[in-house]
This record gives sequence, C-alpha cells and structure tokens, in this order.
Amino acid sequence: MSIKEAFNQYILGLQTTICQALEEVDGKARFEEDRWTRPEGGGGLSRVITGGNVFEKGGVNTSLVHGDLPATMQQAFNVGQSRFFACGLSLVIHPLNPYVPTVHANWRYFELYDQNDQKIDSWFGGGSDLTPYYVFEEDGRHFHTTLKKAMDPFGEELYPLYKKHCDEYFVNKHRQHETRGIGGVFYDYLRPKDKEDAARLLRFQQANGNAFLPAYLPVVEKRKDMAWGEAQQQWQEIRRGRYVEFNLIHDRGTLFGLKTNGRTESILMSLPPRARWLYNYQPPAGTPEAKLLEYLKPRAWAELSEP
Repeated sequence: MSIKEAFNQYILGLQTTICQALEEVDGKARFEEDRWTRPEGGGGLSRVITGGNVFEKGGVNTSLVHGDLPATMQQAFNVGQSRFFACGLSLVIHPLNPYVPTVHANWRYFELYDQNDQKIDSWFGGGSDLTPYYVFEEDGRHFHTTLKKAMDPFGEELYPLYKKHCDEYFVNKHRQHETRGIGGVFYDYLRPKDKEDAARLLRFQQANGNAFLPAYLPVVEKRKDMAWGEAQQQWQEIRRGRYVEFNLIHDRGTLFGLKTNGRTESILMSLPPRARWLYNYQPPAGTPEAKLLEYLKPRAWAELSEP
C-alpha cells in the first residue's frame, strides 16, 4: 500500500473515532454526513454537528482531491504546470459553554507531479491548537503535555520546534501580533527522504492524530458543566470574532481550499455560528476576561508545574 493510500485510510478511520467520541460526550447531537465531489477530481466527507448539549457547532471533515495545480498555487509553490494530490482531515469544534475551549486540528499529506505524472515532491503537515475564552492553566498544561508526549518518541527536539511554529503561525498580525489562542503544535513541509522516512513520517502523523482526543476531551469534561451567563457568552462571541479574522485573513489552508475550488461549505465550517465585533472593546482590568489577554502570547505550557 502506498503512503497516500495508507494515510487516507487512516484519516477515514480517525474521523469516525473522533465523531463517535464527541457524540458520546455531547449526549444529544449527532454528526450529519455530507459526501461531496469535486468536478476537477476527488471529493470528501464532511461531518457536521450542531445544536448539542456541549457542542454548538463543529465539523470533522476528510477530503481527497487531485488534478491540475491552479496557476495561483503554481506561483505559491514556485513550479510550472503540475498536477497534485492532497488528502487530509480537518476539524474545528465550537462548544456552547464559554468555559470550554474551541479546538482546531488538521493532518494532511500532499504530492506534486510533473506533466508526465512523475512525483516530484511530497510532504506531510498538521497540528492541533486550543483557543480558550477563559484561561485555566491546568487545561493548557494538559493539552500541551499530551501533544509533547506523542511527539517525544520521534525526537525530543520536535515539540519545542513545532510549538514555536504554532506560536508564530496562529497570530492575528493585524491585532498587534495577538495569538489566536494558547497554541499547540504546527508543522508543514515534512518531506520524506526515502521510503523508510516516509513510513516514519506516517507513524508520526498517526501519533499526533491519535493524541487529539486524549488532549482535548479531559478539558471538555472538566468545564462543560460550569455555570455561565450572558456576560460570558458576549466575551465568547467577541473572541470568536478574532477566530474568524484569522481564518479569513491569514489561514493558508482556507486560502488553498478556496483557490483550488474546494468545497466552500466544508472549508468555511471552521467559522463559529455566532460572533461579534464591538468597537475598540477592552475588558475591565482585573476581570477573568482581561486575564485571557495576558496569556495570548507564547508560553511554556508543558513546563508548568502542578499546583
């Protein structure tokens, strides 16, 4: 089995595992399935959850697309006329309770071919990151430590490197370099050197994908029953506005999907159902809302000691 076949098979299984686990935690809502086809080649399976006890809106989507590389992407990759193959799993979960963080994750594989269909490049990319509306240090420590433990067997230098990449990527540069959340890990263009290295990178992707539920679900379980009201919901919606800004202005995955005629509904499922923008709003000093802003910068979460 080729690397692309093995990885596609893996993400389809992971999609089912994640959806089943989230449904169990929610206890009410179920994921709806939407299979779609891309006219230029390929398609995907979008699974969307809405109106749950815990999850207000979320999507866990897989796609496998291929065809001619659009001119805009040729320029981005600095190549001439080419063909491409891309498959991946992308998810965003927006909980109802403002004390439960939004979470995003993506794991993908890409191949590039010349006009004779000979593979000329390939790479893996992915990561997971957490976007809380209220900060609890133990949650950040748990999320980051779980991701670190998944990466450490492949090299203890990887988590610090890919955490740094995440801190530098998920940033609203137009907001005085305010990070979208408290980060996680992010990596891209992991190119296999040979078949053995490709198999190693596939295992690395699987380890990261398998770490998602252990990293996120304990945080959900701990916060989903906390009491909240209108003030907390308003703050959640303000911060969701920042989430929207990043996804529409800076996110490379969103831009790639739109420029390659991906399915718009699936691409934009990452947007929350509600968000707001209040002019020049600043939370009062000393409030839990103001505390969040102090944490929207790189921090050594995995190194925080237990209280």
